[in-house]
Amino acid sequence: MNTGEIISEVSKVLKGKEEKITQAVICFLAGGHLLIEDIPGTGKTTLALALAKAMDLSFSRIQFTSDLLPSDITGTSVFDQSKKDFIFKEGPVFKNVVLADEINRATPKTQSALLEAMAERQVTVDGKTYSLPEPFFVIATQNPLEHHGTYPLPESQKDRFMMCISIGYPDAEVEKDIVMGVNSLEKINTVRKVISSEDIKEALREVKSVYISAEIAGFIVSISNFTRRDPRILLGLSTRGVIHLAQCARACAYVKGRDFVVPEDVIEVTPWVISHRLVIKEDVSTEDIVKDILQKLKIPL
Repeated sequence: MNTGEIISEVSKVLKGKEEKITQAVICFLAGGHLLIEDIPGTGKTTLALALAKAMDLSFSRIQFTSDLLPSDITGTSVFDQSKKDFIFKEGPVFKNVVLADEINRATPKTQSALLEAMAERQVTVDGKTYSLPEPFFVIATQNPLEHHGTYPLPESQKDRFMMCISIGYPDAEVEKDIVMGVNSLEKINTVRKVISSEDIKEALREVKSVYISAEIAGFIVSISNFTRRDPRILLGLSTRGVIHLAQCARACAYVKGRDFVVPEDVIEVTPWVISHRLVIKEDVSTEDIVKDILQKLKIPL
């Protein structure tokens, strides 16, 4: 699969953010879900919708609010008068790409309904289980600076997101072009389908077969062990985090056109995969700790 075409196509509506688009593509190919912690108005919705259109995948957006119910996400059974029976009406989670906007505004019970669907890739309603479509990719957003009326995700739920990134402000020249041009959401319809569903399925299979040597596997485990021993860290990397780190390294190698992982792949994805999982003491920053880890550990040749 030519991932460059996807990144190039999405870049038409999210200008100057090729690196962030690449990160989202890596997370998708690794089979995980993406958490975007950022301020409003930086292109989170544009990114999700443009990715779905470029890959010809179904899309839904769920605006999380305090009164949102689990059934508003998963769907519910309704009585069909003509059939004299209950039939299941699918909720918005039954799409390939789901944007969970401001996930921390919903109650923990509603958050859990989405997170269960993410983990199990299925939902159970009234004792019946319904499989979600494949591929299934959740992009959740939250504003890290606003806490009024929010329900922060517990560490165990953050751990279910494979990667956490921030899009950030555009640079001055790009923002000037945006001011002079058309709103990016208005240009979504210009995004072309650049890959078929069969190509996507094949790419997902190929990523899983990307080779990781024993030395690279040891390097990944040494990163997790460092986080568990460092006195500055109260809660280190989980086993799920280690698995996600390996999966993202595979996807990173695939995006770069290789069928094997090199240390640079692991180093590149480490900040996106582990930063949101670490619980640290107040007098240090996660960014400094991640840099310290990668500087102190011996990189395999």
